[in-house]
Amino acid sequence: MYENFYGFKEKPFSLLPDPSFLFPGRQYSRAFALLGYAVVSNAGLAVITGEVGCGKTTLIRQMLNQLTQRATVGLITNTANMREHLLKRVMLAFRQEYRDMGPVELHEALEDFLIGEYARGQHTILIVDEAQNLSIETLEELRLFSNINADKDQVLQLLLVGQPGLKQKLEHPDLQQLAQRVVVSFHLSPLRDRETPIYIRYRVRHAGGNPDLFTDAAAAMVHAHSGGVPRLINVLCDMALVYGYRDSAKRIDTPHVEAVINDRTGREPPG
Repeated sequence: MYENFYGFKEKPFSLLPDPSFLFPGRQYSRAFALLGYAVVSNAGLAVITGEVGCGKTTLIRQMLNQLTQRATVGLITNTANMREHLLKRVMLAFRQEYRDMGPVELHEALEDFLIGEYARGQHTILIVDEAQNLSIETLEELRLFSNINADKDQVLQLLLVGQPGLKQKLEHPDLQQLAQRVVVSFHLSPLRDRETPIYIRYRVRHAGGNPDLFTDAAAAMVHAHSGGVPRLINVLCDMALVYGYRDSAKRIDTPHVEAVINDRTGREPPG
């Protein structure tokens, strides 16, 4: 809609997780470096937490894009009913057969698969997104998978990704053994007020637009209303571009952002 008007080659503020738009800010660079260390060192358990919309999924997808062919990755994104069907969900994540198999057969099949991947020189990683929804019992059962070893090496690496509630669960007394195996842990926080304008300019530039498209005042208003949460920043900036296009505005200023906020909150504009 507004892409041609503002000279974009693609939408700069899409809500879809896009690793190519990963903001190279301080905390994201640190988180990515720690994830890289966890993978290279085959750390048993890594944990990434953050508020909703802070970029956890984008960070993980960027990490997946960087993995070599020597990595076998299983990804679980829907954590509903995990306790009842944990083994089946893990087998499905690794694209292994699980139908018509009982718990003992499933566990043996998983162990055979993991050891087989190890024998092929593969690094096997299980990523569980929205892990804050897992019960204490399910988290403990996941820990037991890490007991599967070969030649004194651990054959399965776990990466748990979730909201802050995940960190609280890992502090539960019944998960002491799991918590002790956490080698890498990082919490993604919302952007600071000085980071939000940089974030906006980065995404605009990456999409092929003028990095100064948003005025400093507009960027400050976006931060104040979004609290620095990247997903909310994207929503406000995307709609501000729609309003700017409607007005044929060459730059996005506070009236455009304010109009978006008023329309989203149902407030009447002043005056």
